[in-house]
Amino acid sequence: MFSLAQILQFICLVPILGGAIFSILTVFTIQHFLKNSKPNVICNFTPPITVLKPVRGLEKNLKHNLRTIATQDYPNYQIIYSVQDPEDPAFSILKEIQEEFGSDRISLVVSTLEVGANGKVNNLLGAIKKARHDIIIISDSDTNLQPDYLRKIVAPLDDPGVGCVCTLFKAIRGNHWFEKMELLTINADFIPSVIFAKVTGASNACLGPSIAIRQSTLETIGGLESLADYLVEDYEIGRRVCNSGKNMILLPYIIDVVVDLKNSRTWWDHQVYWDQNTYLARPFPFIATILIRSIPFALLFFLIRGDIIALYNLIVVVTIRLITAGITSWKMEDTEGIKSLYLLPFRDILGLVFWALSFTQRTVIWRGVEFELTRHGKMVVRH
Repeated sequence: MFSLAQILQFICLVPILGGAIFSILTVFTIQHFLKNSKPNVICNFTPPITVLKPVRGLEKNLKHNLRTIATQDYPNYQIIYSVQDPEDPAFSILKEIQEEFGSDRISLVVSTLEVGANGKVNNLLGAIKKARHDIIIISDSDTNLQPDYLRKIVAPLDDPGVGCVCTLFKAIRGNHWFEKMELLTINADFIPSVIFAKVTGASNACLGPSIAIRQSTLETIGGLESLADYLVEDYEIGRRVCNSGKNMILLPYIIDVVVDLKNSRTWWDHQVYWDQNTYLARPFPFIATILIRSIPFALLFFLIRGDIIALYNLIVVVTIRLITAGITSWKMEDTEGIKSLYLLPFRDILGLVFWALSFTQRTVIWRGVEFELTRHGKMVVRH
């Protein structure tokens, strides 16, 4: 008859082994994806496009980030910066950029339109009304873009079978410890998992910071208005595009997203939000991630046994995690992530806490506003 301690040890061994194997496999899947999935860039496919940049409030490096879309190596494109509050403190920065590059290229939209609970979608609905072109790029305000970005993300749309294109991203500029933890969540956990799922065919994620889609395709899947109450509007776009019979392309092209967290509480709330987001998008795969959380279960295994074998096991598990994360960070040119690896074991341990909280909490805080989650991934403002 097994004791409770022996049963718990056996249970811990499953995610310990699963997590170690998964960490090693991500090295190969990232190598395969970045090396063998080069985007088919057709240099002469440069249709006129409209870039939608929803903005809310002052963010770290905001002016620099917003200027990077205005300095693209692309012949004909319109930029629309949009805010929902006429008193938004970012508006003066938008005016400065418009004056620098001209109103022919840059349009400013102030719209208080509120169709649903998703503030980003509400903001986009105000902007898209001014779009002059069928192909639109939805680009978050915290993205730092290279001059070839537009050429790369638009190219796959030359194929009429492609309905939507998005890019990989990595977090940068983690100045404080909690921003470094956020950076590791994205760069050492989320993105490797996205690439693993893509390469193995488990899923094909639509990543919200950078999306290219035709307005005609958007209308076919219900339009932006139909997304206004969804917490995870990017996942919903990808799901609907695939269900419509068109392909959704994840480019092996990495853009930078600037981490901007005010304090440790903001970081905590955002981590819970991040896991709630993932759970609502793909509940069963998210639940299954319990099987690859090696470090927290290796620590629990050590606490149960308390002997030298368990200690060696913990050291080996941490070493595998750090080495494989270091390799994947290097392949993604993530020097900040490499420098922050000493925090990764702590992030992984707390990651299990956030995972558990995502099942127990039905509220989410986004940009200081509290929402209540409802069925099918929708949300309403909590009063």
